[in-house]
Amino acid sequence: MIALELFIEFALLSFVAFGGATALLPEMHRVVVEHHHWLDDTTFTHLYAIAQAAPGPNVLVVTLIGWEIGGLLGALAATLAMCLPMSVLIYLLIDRWESFAGKRWQKAISIGVAPLAVGLIFSGATLIAQAAQFGWAAWLLVAATVVANLRTKLHPLWFIGVGAALGLLGLV
Repeated sequence: MIALELFIEFALLSFVAFGGATALLPEMHRVVVEHHHWLDDTTFTHLYAIAQAAPGPNVLVVTLIGWEIGGLLGALAATLAMCLPMSVLIYLLIDRWESFAGKRWQKAISIGVAPLAVGLIFSGATLIAQAAQFGWAAWLLVAATVVANLRTKLHPLWFIGVGAALGLLGLV
């Protein structure tokens, strides 16, 4: 049954979701596109784009993938699998974790998770860029956006708007 397979795959992924669902994009892609062949690259990229355009949490991409693969039951299975196992584990372990507050190894783990999350998110962005077959104009837009974002106080929606306008004009 596809819903059960979705649940198992996404439950396993949930345990390494440092940085949220977006950080797991490369692994989600490997599971649903390369391993099971439930989706193709284009569909996966489109579902990610829809999830990012819609208001709500980043885990929405998991719901859309589940929906595309298994309908309503698939969407519920994938979303529940991504959210439930780690939530239960955190609930059960939070008191223990807090009892070690201030310990050197606890600080090391907390500090070590940050670069892991950044690396996973960067890996996901690279995957989406490759699947979208970025040309030189798109890479130039990314570079310009990063520089402008770091040097100005413009709201990120302006950058999204410029990118959307350039995409509508067929320039990227």
